[in-house]
Amino acid sequence: MPSRSQYALMSSKDRNAILFVCFNSAVAFFDFLIYLYLADIIAATFLPANADATVATLQGLGLFAIGYLARPFGGIIFGRFGDIKGRKPILLISILVTAASLLAMACLPTHAQWGLVAPTLFIALRLIQGMAFGVFVPLAWVFVSEHVPRQYLSVACSYVTASFYVGVLFSNAFFLWLTNSMTTEQLADYGWRIPFFVAALLSVLPLLGWRWIDESPFFIAMKESKPRDYVAKPFTLLFKHCKHSIFIGLVLTVIIASITTVIVLLLPDLIELRFTLDNDLFGFSHSLGIVFMIFGCVFYGIISNHQNFGKVLAIGSILLIVQMLAFFYHLQTSGDYILIMYALLGFCAGIVGMIPAILVQLFPTNVRLTGMALCYNLSYGLVGVLVPFALGYATLYVSFSPALYIVFIGFIGIIMGIYFYNLPEFRQINEVI
Repeated sequence: MPSRSQYALMSSKDRNAILFVCFNSAVAFFDFLIYLYLADIIAATFLPANADATVATLQGLGLFAIGYLARPFGGIIFGRFGDIKGRKPILLISILVTAASLLAMACLPTHAQWGLVAPTLFIALRLIQGMAFGVFVPLAWVFVSEHVPRQYLSVACSYVTASFYVGVLFSNAFFLWLTNSMTTEQLADYGWRIPFFVAALLSVLPLLGWRWIDESPFFIAMKESKPRDYVAKPFTLLFKHCKHSIFIGLVLTVIIASITTVIVLLLPDLIELRFTLDNDLFGFSHSLGIVFMIFGCVFYGIISNHQNFGKVLAIGSILLIVQMLAFFYHLQTSGDYILIMYALLGFCAGIVGMIPAILVQLFPTNVRLTGMALCYNLSYGLVGVLVPFALGYATLYVSFSPALYIVFIGFIGIIMGIYFYNLPEFRQINEVI
């Protein structure tokens, strides 16, 4: 940390930055998941009526997938801007763009009113929001990691990661309330607009504390050390000096994306394809699993640092593999202890909380946001678009397909853990190329 010891205690400004980013991170996940919860209703509202229920469902999922496809473009474009102009301006831009796109979506006319213009506008706004979200997630990790002393790096990043799943938990509770308080006709008529209005309001609410948020000390130190005629070229430097870091970053973000997509988002639907469980109990179990995943993120963030990261990642990946297999074996036998098994699975999946602290150390300060945005969004775009369809199809034939996929991801985690365990040293977080 420039001008501060790496063993310094966390200041009130550090805590303000973490709280600000964590609140925005939770809201950002709520914003992005609206389409997943209301896919059928939004598809029926903005797309031409289709008698085939399967086609209608695929259309709704297509609207959700569009956001994933837009992420890499936004991450790369805005990430480069963040490495040149600063973290704070791009953070403000991403918040305002997200809020404006959500508010515009809430006010859009339907297909019945404007015809094909309505879905065109909706898709355009969806792309804009996906681009803003593509830079926000890596920016959240970079922002907190460049504000706190080195000894708090891992735990600060784990707080941000945990806040993403707080957003998922809030989404579950909000849409449970919304669907229970409105009929299907009311949701289709005007109720679908409510989440967009709420999300837009929550997105701009943290800006009330914007004046207490400072620019990254690392970015300020980097700018002060550069000559006046220096021309920043993040892309050129990234691909010239950081090819190895890009590969490692892609692998690590595939682990994060896979665990989040499968265990947090897809698992309930995949399980329902082959297993019969009480809906209320299963819904509560899923939420309980997310609660324990939040605890797991913080736990792994606390016990890991740059010195023991490889060991913790390898052991955590082994535990995740064992618990995922035990979870599906339990479903196949009885399912009587689904609450306990889901809680344990969520806690083991919290291993994702320790990974961002390593991602921010893979890249030097002047290309950090560009590199992380590239890795994060390419991996999430690949996993977010392909895995739901592939696992949905595979689960129809092999009930253990989700478990086998997580086992595969777990083995990647073990390999990466062994790699980092034998790595002589990490790149210094304040390094510049």
